[in-house]
Amino acid sequence: MKSATQVGEVLDFWFGEGWEAMPAHQVAERQKKLWWSKNPDIDAQCRSRFEALVQQAAANALDDWTEDAHSMLALILLLDQMPRNIYRDTPQAFAFDELARQCTHLALAIGLDEELPPLARVFLYLPLEHAEDLDDQQYVVQLMTALAKSASGEDKAAFEGYADYA
Repeated sequence: MKSATQVGEVLDFWFGEGWEAMPAHQVAERQKKLWWSKNPDIDAQCRSRFEALVQQAAANALDDWTEDAHSMLALILLLDQMPRNIYRDTPQAFAFDELARQCTHLALAIGLDEELPPLARVFLYLPLEHAEDLDDQQYVVQLMTALAKSASGEDKAAFEGYADYA
């Protein structure tokens, strides 16, 4: 059952408190160690705070999280990003990739991505980048490129980096 508190905890952990009111490049700079580095302390924090939710998501016990944009984003983070920290260096780190990919496709089909800030969309789209499917990978390049083209100011470089990496 969806808890706004749980959704908020996932999003605030991943993006940091106040993230929606901040420029994307500032959030990215603040959160880059969490997002892109290998850190046993961060992995342990993800495990202690979110492993139970990851397991619930994997068991389809959080299906009601697909009903709105922020909950869907939190669900995708639980299935795609958190396992990479919680189960680092094991096959389990990628065990939920297909579920995350399915959630991303659903979010795109019903337009939930359009309800999210651009930086949040990066993480909504990442399961397509992780997929071993050429169509998904080409699609995510298009999505990330569109984000980069729509960005301005200091945010533009961050989004261009995401598009280049895709």
